[in-house]
Amino acid sequence: MLSYIIRRLLILPFILLGVTFLIFCLFSLLSPMERLATYINNPSVLKNPQAAQRLIQKYHLDDPFPAGYIYWVQSLLRLDFGWSPTANQPVWEAITQRLPATMELVLYSIIPVILVGIWLGVISAVHHNDLLDQAIRITAIIGWSLPTFIFGLLVLFVFYGILGWLPPGRLSTWAQFAVYAGGNFKHYTHFITLDALLNKRLDIFWDALTHLIAPIITLSYISWAYLLRITRSSMLETLRKDYIRTARAKGVEEKKVIHLHAQKNALIPVVTVAGMMVVQMLGGVVITETVFTYPGLGYWAATSAQQLDYGSVVGFALLFAFMMVIGNLIVDVSYALIDPRVHLE
Repeated sequence: MLSYIIRRLLILPFILLGVTFLIFCLFSLLSPMERLATYINNPSVLKNPQAAQRLIQKYHLDDPFPAGYIYWVQSLLRLDFGWSPTANQPVWEAITQRLPATMELVLYSIIPVILVGIWLGVISAVHHNDLLDQAIRITAIIGWSLPTFIFGLLVLFVFYGILGWLPPGRLSTWAQFAVYAGGNFKHYTHFITLDALLNKRLDIFWDALTHLIAPIITLSYISWAYLLRITRSSMLETLRKDYIRTARAKGVEEKKVIHLHAQKNALIPVVTVAGMMVVQMLGGVVITETVFTYPGLGYWAATSAQQLDYGSVVGFALLFAFMMVIGNLIVDVSYALIDPRVHLE
């Protein structure tokens, strides 16, 4: 087990290096002048050819590919991702400022994805080909087939446009003032709902929660529909195993057969899917946050792409790639902990 984890950890730096190399290859397709725009906060400099050329040499933008790549990686290690005209601040500061909002949305979305997806998947497999199974499968197919932006717009139209509930954004105007301009609100975690409870402001907590519900529904529904299908397939395969037949033949209670024998083994492949699904949600927030004007990383990345803010797009791509690699490592290690046979491979 330990050797398996060590091998994974040793491979990690090479994977990250390969990711940065691919991103730099795409970034280098831009001209030095276009790449220079990601390092300066005064666009008027670009109108001065001499000043622009000095800056190009300063940031090694006209160096040969290997030298330019080495300098770029060194700047990443210093957390120098360039300047974001969209956010009007350094890219790294823009990331750290918006990351808590996105993480709050993703973490709240994980709960219905895992609990509902696995629960309904098990129920669907146990009631195989029954009316309940057919209803759950139809619901899952609809969820898996709907594009995220279509489902998000439907949720926004019904719950906010018609019913007047679940407004877009992250906070109402009065709550924004209380949180960011009031001066008495302390930011412990930068998760608004949690900080509101720590500040004993239930009114702000409720306001933040009502703004979160619609994005959570949109982000989690598509994911749990897929997880439901994976759980159902794995559970059906497990229920056909010989040891399940033996347990039933011995007269073991059906609930114990399902929950103690079948479900435990059926969830081993589900762990891998669920773990990567959580990381992939960070990519899905681009559409979800844009639909609901939720001020997180996804909304910022979409706005940056529309305004050709190359530095911000590259910064978001690097962050997402890094999280994918780390998430894959965590899934591999957890898979090895759940199934001891993995370390023998």
